[in-house]
Amino acid sequence: MKQWIFAITLLISINTQAQMPAELEYKVAYTKLSVMLTDSLDINFKEAVFTVENAYYLGNLDRSWFDERIGLLAQLCHNFIASRELIYNLPDKEKVQKSAAIFHVLTDTLPIQLDSGKIAHHTPYTYDFNDIWGQKSWTQMFVSKLLNTKTGNCHSLPYLYKILADELGTSASLALAPNHIYIKQKNQANGRYNTELTSGIFPMDSWLMASGYVHLNAIVNKLYLEALTDKQAVALCLVDLAKGYQRKTGMFANPEFVLQCCETALTYYPNCISALLLKAETKKQQFDSLMDKYFTDNPNEVLGYPEGKALFTEMNQLYGQIHTLGYRSMPEQMYVDWLVSLRKEREKYENKKITNFKTRN
Repeated sequence: MKQWIFAITLLISINTQAQMPAELEYKVAYTKLSVMLTDSLDINFKEAVFTVENAYYLGNLDRSWFDERIGLLAQLCHNFIASRELIYNLPDKEKVQKSAAIFHVLTDTLPIQLDSGKIAHHTPYTYDFNDIWGQKSWTQMFVSKLLNTKTGNCHSLPYLYKILADELGTSASLALAPNHIYIKQKNQANGRYNTELTSGIFPMDSWLMASGYVHLNAIVNKLYLEALTDKQAVALCLVDLAKGYQRKTGMFANPEFVLQCCETALTYYPNCISALLLKAETKKQQFDSLMDKYFTDNPNEVLGYPEGKALFTEMNQLYGQIHTLGYRSMPEQMYVDWLVSLRKEREKYENKKITNFKTRN
């Protein structure tokens, strides 16, 4: 019996020590993002994304490689602008040119003339339908994975688009739909429009509504379909940081760190649905741990304790708030079907005005 207890204690000690580098990396990353949000450090979305992914890799993500890949794509955008004439004659033409270049670089096959005179081809970035929410591997959500494999999802693709927009000095805003991120922009010709990287088209809001999971309250309360500010985009990165921390540390994750990330994110983005959901789920985990502490699977048995009552009350208030705001859970298969519908019903949902922005070689 004593040997068994010793073995368990040793295993816990070894695992705890193994988590120490992760704890340190994630604390440093949290500090960097939170300082960015307080205006003590310039808002830099590329820096925020790299910080989140580098923490998961325990500080071993190659910064020079990351910057070089982004720089090459930015240069390709500049080359595209120089080699094509955009058929658009309003005063914001330069801005529209940059947006068009990013879109084509991410979604088209483009010829590149090498110094030798030979022609190489830049191939498009495509949607990876394998493990779309990173359940098997959290790195599926990463921009670094997208840069390395040229396949990504509705998290990494719009993140890369925004990074490139920032690099080119033009504006692009992240926007949310149920379990989904896309890009919102505007121009003088058409006002606001959507850019969807999963299928490479410009869908109307009707497509976003067609999922069946965008409740009217969610629109009124600005959970979905809203262009995020740069601060809100960094707040979203804080939620990514907390989720990555959970995946990295597993059963040894400190719920207080997760809650700290959520609270800071909600300070700058009060209706951030991913932060609210993660906060509620973490409170539930704390309540479940409390039941384990008192060796019971009956919630009523821990409600008599002040800590149990407080946790239960806050947890239920959060879930009530989330429901009132208009959130509805969307099953994975329905989400996939919804994504595929954009390709199958392109004519129905595509914004034809945006697709009329032609380029001339």
